Amino acid sequence: MRKFLGFILKGIIITIVVAAVLDYGYTLVYNQSNNRGKIDYVYNSNGKQYDVIILGSSRANNHFVSEMFEKKGLKTFNFGMSGGHLFEADLLLKLMLERKYKIKNLILEADLNLSNEHRAEGVSSKFLPYLHTSEAVKNHFLKEEDFNELYYIPFYRYIKFDSQIGFREVFKIIKEEKTSLLNNKGYYPLLKSKKGNMKNNLTNLKPLVRNKYYESIKQLCIQNNINFIPVMTPMCENTQGINYFDKVKKAYPEIHNYENAVVEDHYFSSCGHMNDNGARLFTARVINDFF
Repeated sequence: MRKFLGFILKGIIITIVVAAVLDYGYTLVYNQSNNRGKIDYVYNSNGKQYDVIILGSSRANNHFVSEMFEKKGLKTFNFGMSGGHLFEADLLLKLMLERKYKIKNLILEADLNLSNEHRAEGVSSKFLPYLHTSEAVKNHFLKEEDFNELYYIPFYRYIKFDSQIGFREVFKIIKEEKTSLLNNKGYYPLLKSKKGNMKNNLTNLKPLVRNKYYESIKQLCIQNNINFIPVMTPMCENTQGINYFDKVKKAYPEIHNYENAVVEDHYFSSCGHMNDNGARLFTARVINDFF
């Protein structure tokens, strides 16, 4: 019995040691990466200066053409992240400030994601390699239900989110395999020829009265002397429950409503995402109004 217990104990110790070594190795690799995505790009940079940054979900990523701001002499980067929520937008801004970024203007796409305070697992997991090396990341995840497991169990986060930050991604980083996420200064154009779902129903969607991540972004802008420009971006003509945007305006009067700035369906790739032509039309309107 004693030998059996000793064997079990050795097995546990070996497992913990191996997990700790793998955790250290994976984290070391991520700490050298800056060309796979927008999160590692920010983490592994320092002191960058921008006239304009854009934050939000795919409705930011696909709708603000960085090049058009640049032509106006405004150094710009679109940090919108497809699939992201305000949880991730808030954290990315905190990471930028931790990395001593100087930002003059922040455009935040704030509309559909005001209805929730959840983290988007596929995007938020990309921050987890920096859980032990960034106070901003650690503090942001601190109140999450699974924080203790993610923080204290070695290699657990890499196993739980293997499809996002596991072996395959680490291997691509080691190979220095780039992605297209940083092309076009972060803007991701959608093709006019590719049509997705051209109907949407927002009837059951309700904006939270005070979304804590939206409020956090707003306060960070005030504290760091950043001009805060929150906007709602266009939807296609066949959207049901379009009065959701009126509800947002009532709850957040400071958010600029551009829901109907572009309306014709030929400017859309899907109901919630404009194609490149629509994005350029919309970006021109925003530049004209604010810059």
